[in-house]
Parts: sequence; structure tokens; C-alpha cells
Amino acid sequence: MAAATTTTTTGGGTSGEGPKIVWNQPQQRFETEDKKAYLQYALRGGGRVMDIVHTFVPPSKRGLGLASHLCVSAFQHAKTNSMSVVPTCSYVSDTFLPRNPT
Repeated sequence: MAAATTTTTTGGGTSGEGPKIVWNQPQQRFETEDKKAYLQYALRGGGRVMDIVHTFVPPSKRGLGLASHLCVSAFQHAKTNSMSVVPTCSYVSDTFLPRNPT
């Protein structure tokens, strides 16, 4: 079993740093350190396509930009690994991508 890899996103927060986002490869998700907010994906096309199927942020953590940070980490991972992304999750297709078109 592969170990989880940690990546950090920046932005938001008064210190200029975003939350630490952890890549949990065995469970195919990106998550906050406390594992309460996460982005779930499935690999398709022999691992060349990341299908983002779900994002979840608990009510107590909403409004902090966590879903966006999770998406940024997933898209950065896909780009670094030359993967295409399928935005099955409605948050990604209807909210994140229109706000972040590049």
C-alpha cells in the first residue's frame, strides 16, 4: 500500500497560506489533514483520466474555501501527472470551473 503524499495549497487565510491538503492515494481522494473535508476521484482510462466524482465539506467548515483548495490540489496533481480531468461532481462543473476557467 502506498503512503499518502502531502501537498500544500496557498491562498485564503490571514497568514497567506491555505489549508494543508493531503493526497490519500489508497482511498483516491484529496483531504484536509483532519480528513473531514475531501474530494473523491476515480481513475479511468488506465490511470490517464481523473474523474472527480464528489466533494464534501462538513457544515462546520463551509465558507472557508476548502472545496476550492481541494479542487486546486486535484487539478495540480492531474496536470503534473499529464492526466485529463472529468468533472462529474456538480460542485466542480457548476461552481469551481466557471470561477476558475484556466
